[in-house]
Amino acid sequence: MARIKGALMTRKRRNKTLKMAKGYYGSKAKLFKTAKQAVMKSGNYAYIGRKQKKREFRRLWIARISAGCKANGMNYSTFINGLKKAGVNLNRKMLSEIAIADPAAFTALTEQAKAALK
Repeated sequence: MARIKGALMTRKRRNKTLKMAKGYYGSKAKLFKTAKQAVMKSGNYAYIGRKQKKREFRRLWIARISAGCKANGMNYSTFINGLKKAGVNLNRKMLSEIAIADPAAFTALTEQAKAALK
């Protein structure tokens, strides 16, 4: 019986890595060994970036809400505490959108939060 060699699968695996490294600078896009290292590193960066993206957006939403609260004579932490006590279940993304798009509605929310704290 003939021995089966792994040339086809090896070539496929290498081409897949080189395809992923397309557009990289210099030998990182051409040579398998350096391409493999660059693809692994970029995969790690992508994994970390997906986590950081969530943090960054939350920080942005909080900054927007805080700015809206300060315009209505309140700070962020008391506003969130007041909303929780008032039973308003809106997430930070929606609160930031309201603060930008509809300042009158956001003012009503701050009044509701102030009333719940008294």
